[in-house]
Amino acid sequence: MKTLIIKCGGSIYEKLPDSFYEDIVTLQRSGQCQPIIVHGGGPYITTALNKYGVKTTFHEGLRVTSSEVLDIVEMVLSGTINKQIVANLKKAKGNSFGLSGVDGQLIQAAPITEDHPLGFVGKVQRAQTDIVEHLAKQGYIPVISPLGIDDNGQKYNINGDVVAAAIAQELNANICFISDVPGIQLEEEGLTSVLKTASHHQIESMINENKISGGMLPKVNAALDSLKYGVSEAIILNGLDSNSLLDYLNGKEVGTKITLDKEESSYAT
Repeated sequence: MKTLIIKCGGSIYEKLPDSFYEDIVTLQRSGQCQPIIVHGGGPYITTALNKYGVKTTFHEGLRVTSSEVLDIVEMVLSGTINKQIVANLKKAKGNSFGLSGVDGQLIQAAPITEDHPLGFVGKVQRAQTDIVEHLAKQGYIPVISPLGIDDNGQKYNINGDVVAAAIAQELNANICFISDVPGIQLEEEGLTSVLKTASHHQIESMINENKISGGMLPKVNAALDSLKYGVSEAIILNGLDSNSLLDYLNGKEVGTKITLDKEESSYAT
């Protein structure tokens, strides 16, 4: 059974309807694919840091993850959000198992830079997916929070898109980035179209020409990064649309597919 990595960012998490989780359960039970969810939680981390009065500093616009900040990050990601997604899947009559990249050394990590200006922000050295594959064989849907650990037991906060890409590479899986829009939307002569397919070169050109900007930009960059990690196909889907995941797995034209090798793009108005 083909594996599909489903990446849910923190900004979309609370908006997702019950049907989204029901579709994930349907995909697994039908044998169409084995879903694996990787989630973020940036907005909730910020809220928790403010709630508990944890002071944060920034380096070149990026939050420094001190030991105290890391405790909050782990509490929010591996506790609150991870377990709520597990609960949502249970509500949809599915069996899921929540874990973080720390468990079983799923995500073997290292500091993102040697001089540690960002504190305990990490990069993926390797995704050791034995535990995820075991859970899948037992009928569970793994739900993973993006933390990692090194050989000395130090934990790291890691970008969720990077974790999703590393797991996808290891499992030879595609990635679905869940959004609240139908894909990359372009406007020409007053008409809005959804870009159905594009190569990474075309996407990079559109970014340089400012045709892609705003909230779509980080999603597109995450998709491009996943391709660089060896993922063959990434897709941006609207998680608020009923059956968008099912339609994608059934070969229907939904969302925006981004690939390394497709040199022509097409549009749907």
